[in-house]
Amino acid sequence: MDIRFGYVAIALNLSNSSTSKTITLKNLAKIGGTEPKFTKLRRITSENLENTLRIIRYNMEEQIHLYRLTSKLIPFATYPLEFEWNYIDIFKKEFEMIGNLIKTAKIRVSAHPDHYTVINSPNEKVFSDSVKDLEYHDHIFNAMGLEEQYKLVTHLGGFYGDREQSIARFKKNFSRLPHGVKSRIVLENDDKIYTAEEVLEVCQELKVPMVLDLHHHTCNPKGDLEELIPKIWDTWTDFRPKIHVSSPKDQKSCRHHADYIEASSLTNFLSLTKKLNRDFDVMIEAKMKDKAMFKLIKDLSEYDDITTIDQSTIKI
Repeated sequence: MDIRFGYVAIALNLSNSSTSKTITLKNLAKIGGTEPKFTKLRRITSENLENTLRIIRYNMEEQIHLYRLTSKLIPFATYPLEFEWNYIDIFKKEFEMIGNLIKTAKIRVSAHPDHYTVINSPNEKVFSDSVKDLEYHDHIFNAMGLEEQYKLVTHLGGFYGDREQSIARFKKNFSRLPHGVKSRIVLENDDKIYTAEEVLEVCQELKVPMVLDLHHHTCNPKGDLEELIPKIWDTWTDFRPKIHVSSPKDQKSCRHHADYIEASSLTNFLSLTKKLNRDFDVMIEAKMKDKAMFKLIKDLSEYDDITTIDQSTIKI
């Protein structure tokens, strides 16, 4: 059973590799004239895309097969500005270069829209803004030539005083999403509200893949993992399953991500997956990004039943 590992957004082993550079609306407003503002946004976006290209090349060199793109690649992508900000056409060549490299390297790329993207909101404007944000991600993937197997990870949303009604509203609003967005959605369990068991039920009904977040399940447990895992794996019909892994910062801030991953927090889960004998992927959510991934691979390789295949893949 092969297990691949990846990281989020920034490669800390590369200098100045941020892909989320931006400018505040206040500072943008201080720039006099439309053309200088436009030039500023173009320069920032160009740096973000160039760094994304650098990171994809780095991933290829380091044999990293899993990577999450930042949701902040394009500043003010969904915000109404005083001028037309047609970033898709402006950076057509750059998007195509990144997408071609991703496909050539066969890197599994995803994105995770921010917490303000809430599909089950009872507020129609919040839902409308959420659709815009999801469409932004879909447009980016399309501009890169990345088909629907490149996914967007999101959550069921808020509680709004009634769990059953909120879940029902998610299902209703999900049916209203544009087809391109809907085909990319993957659902993840929460650390506070919706458990893995609840998210799984929605995924099974809507035929949507589910990402199991182990840390969130520890914070917000419901259901036996040994029983849940095969059912979660079955939601992935065309691609290998994927999970999220992180370690708590400390006992007081148990929901916050630590710099690195405790290998022991993952080994118990790995023992549960052995009997299924199905390859899967692990997205590491840690402050030290790629450095945390490499350290975890090293730590896991010290266990007797685990061997390393390459820089980011183990076999058990």
